[in-house]
Amino acid sequence: MTSPANGRTRHRHRRSRTRRRALIGGVAALGLTGAALVTTSVMTTSAGAATAWPEARGKQAVPETIEVSGTRDGGLKRFYGSGDLGGDGQGEGQDPIFKLKDGATLKNVIIGSPAADGIHCQGSCTLENVWWEDVGEDAATFKGKSASSTYTVKGGGARKADDKVLQFNGAGKLVVTKFQVSDFGKLVRACGNCSQQYKRAVVIDDVDVTAPGKSIVGINTNYGDTATLRNVRVYGDKNKKIKTCSRFKGNNTGAEPVETGHGPDGTYCKFTAADITYK
Repeated sequence: MTSPANGRTRHRHRRSRTRRRALIGGVAALGLTGAALVTTSVMTTSAGAATAWPEARGKQAVPETIEVSGTRDGGLKRFYGSGDLGGDGQGEGQDPIFKLKDGATLKNVIIGSPAADGIHCQGSCTLENVWWEDVGEDAATFKGKSASSTYTVKGGGARKADDKVLQFNGAGKLVVTKFQVSDFGKLVRACGNCSQQYKRAVVIDDVDVTAPGKSIVGINTNYGDTATLRNVRVYGDKNKKIKTCSRFKGNNTGAEPVETGHGPDGTYCKFTAADITYK
């Protein structure tokens, strides 16, 4: 997230961290923890989006943000923060590992730890087969200002996100497909208190969600946001504690947004019980 001093007010949910992050032996060299191995085993035995987490093909320390225009193929190398991007905190205002210009595509990338603020899209962008092993502040933030901006997250996955995975600050449409997420706060959140607010549309289709987690998507109904969910599979949540679609009354003052309801309503949260499968 970014600070008001930089003119980039972000959604300010407070985070609590009760665990220490660690990379453990050879398992971490593969970007896998024991829990992740279990998750992968469960999820890859069923039809759907999930595939096994990839093994990194090399690694690269990133001391300052990498700017991307056009298409960049990372070759499944692990990129991780160092220097100014090497902190392991959850504070606001961190810079990203990658910053994508309008129309850019980033694919076949593993973002390791420290992850800083992941990826920023300045306009329309495509993230294809991008994996976040241990989400930092956010995994990706979408910041385009045009109502015609389209952001596509296709394939890949994220885990260990204390709060948000995909932060939707800008205008336009965000499409998340064939993605997997586990151990997270919110998969997608439309900014609830940015100084500049927009109408936003979210589509989540063919996605695997593994508990623990808080919510799949959060939107602001007073700005006309919509969220469409299709083919969502939820694992390890037999009591259905993970909220599917949370509705908020957003603001542009920086105040904490108020949740007004959750679940399908046919107007803002567009799906039915049949679109969510519990496994």
